[in-house]
Amino acid sequence: MIKFPKPDVSQFLKTFAIGDFAVNRDESQLVFSTNLSGQYNIWAMNFPSTFPVQMTFNNQSCQGLLYDKQGRFIISGFDTDGDENTQFYALPLEGGTLKQLVNNEKVRNFFPALSKDGEKLYYSSGKGNPSYLNVYSLDLESGEEEKVSEGKEAMTFLYCFSPDESSQMYYKMYANTYSLMFVRKGGEDIYITPETDEHHTVSDALFVTEDLVYLLTNYDEDFTYLASFDLKAKQFTKIKAMDKESFAMLKYDKKNHQLFLSSEKGVEDYLYKFDLSKNEMVRMQSPCSIIEKMIIADSGNLYLLGRSAIKPHNIYKFSEDKWESLTQYSVPGVADEDLVAPEVVTYTSFDGLEIESLFFKAKQENDNGEIIFWPHGGPQAAERKFFRASFQFLLNHGYSIFAPNFRGSTGYGHKFTKMVEGDWGYGPRLDNVAALDWLIEQGYTEKGNILLMGGSYGGYMALLLHGRHADYFKAVVDIFGPSDLFTFIESVPEDWKPIMDLWVGNPEKDKEKLIEFSPITYLDGMTKPMLVIQGANDPRVVKEESDQIVKALKEKGRVVEYMLLEDEGHGFSKKENEIAVYQKILSFLNEYTSNKVNV
Repeated sequence: MIKFPKPDVSQFLKTFAIGDFAVNRDESQLVFSTNLSGQYNIWAMNFPSTFPVQMTFNNQSCQGLLYDKQGRFIISGFDTDGDENTQFYALPLEGGTLKQLVNNEKVRNFFPALSKDGEKLYYSSGKGNPSYLNVYSLDLESGEEEKVSEGKEAMTFLYCFSPDESSQMYYKMYANTYSLMFVRKGGEDIYITPETDEHHTVSDALFVTEDLVYLLTNYDEDFTYLASFDLKAKQFTKIKAMDKESFAMLKYDKKNHQLFLSSEKGVEDYLYKFDLSKNEMVRMQSPCSIIEKMIIADSGNLYLLGRSAIKPHNIYKFSEDKWESLTQYSVPGVADEDLVAPEVVTYTSFDGLEIESLFFKAKQENDNGEIIFWPHGGPQAAERKFFRASFQFLLNHGYSIFAPNFRGSTGYGHKFTKMVEGDWGYGPRLDNVAALDWLIEQGYTEKGNILLMGGSYGGYMALLLHGRHADYFKAVVDIFGPSDLFTFIESVPEDWKPIMDLWVGNPEKDKEKLIEFSPITYLDGMTKPMLVIQGANDPRVVKEESDQIVKALKEKGRVVEYMLLEDEGHGFSKKENEIAVYQKILSFLNEYTSNKVNV
């Protein structure tokens, strides 16, 4: 009998992902953005075959993917090596050469939308209005472009059209926790939630008829619910709410006159179907724990992109009351039983607040007794039951991972999410310290023996915890984390700047607080070995944020390693880079563990 060697642990990092997808009108073709070749490109499945065919070869991440409703071409957006300056292109249905349609150099463009006849491309752009954005219409035949709408007071995006395209819905974002939608109808702007000074969100909305809109909002509530708005009567109606659960996505099945909704409840998502004729809500079985995109075809078929804790991104189709997995992504050469699903645990923070967390425990045969403490990014996001190749890679090497959803996280209500606003470095920090104490009290680790790692806001929190609570840790990894809140506020994209006063703080009015919350204030406390990872093209947390902390620590003679990726932004779009980063992280962690494992 042939005996095969144990899978090489690098296989965990060779797992592929899906960034976006679209389905054409007659469901004969599905296109999706994936790194199947090692770098992101658009691939297609020409049904009934599900064999993937490569459509583009530009090796860039896709932002925005849609079909011409007449079935003649595809629209896609691409940036350059993670710089997030997305430009829009047309692509033939059979793939091949891209035709550039929008080329606004060094400008951020968002949310492409096509008219029903496919003759006009609409998009939101920082061109001429980098803070609040304008909406432009491009005639695809003549190439003539006109400004349709000018953003004021807040970032403003074109969201969708009414069925006959006589009205348009716009999304106005004042902050992550304060976003409104309005319909421009007959020259009038009609907001679809009642007027109030209380911050609330409208997270999704759609037209069912010219005068009837369905929406998801937390107006006057803590959790997001389903509501409707009658544009003729100017009437808002609350329809359906779930207990401690927020609806997140909304799609309309015109054929069967029903809505499909996804919801967030803590660390996982749920799927629902709402019959508009019967006014009945039914929970559906979902093929995954986290739902990232849904599309309803004219036939009523539901297409869904999602992932689970031990299952990577896949695209699923729901038809005739059953699910079919159209893609078959998994960890190559690794069985499901060799992967680790998290335990959901709760602990009490310093002020009595209950914090839900995910605890990934390395399997006994691999366990090296080490714990990585992982504060998530965002900060208005959450660690959820979704697949992370990096987690499974480290777990297979014996490292357990603890990931708390500290105050400011999503999935626990509007009030909980707002708790981080203007308080980046106090409440969330102490929530993380309480988690560290809980791990010690429960006997999982000892003080001074914990490994600390985080990315983005999690990188910021790793730096801050290191500077203020170094006695808990023995080594620290910062992945593109802000190091100085003053320089961070100054360097974020222009369309982020209007929300910074509420989100982080004002450099003049909140000067003392921002000094207190900035990791660079605590250089003297950063005594443990550190690894810093940074993308050179990152527009959110710019390269200088990492440069300055590395320089300052080296001047103090501290042990700090710096890995700069010249062709990445705020993340890893190239598989080769992702593998190199986590191999480096593993090597670094192994340096400071008692049970070293060879890379």
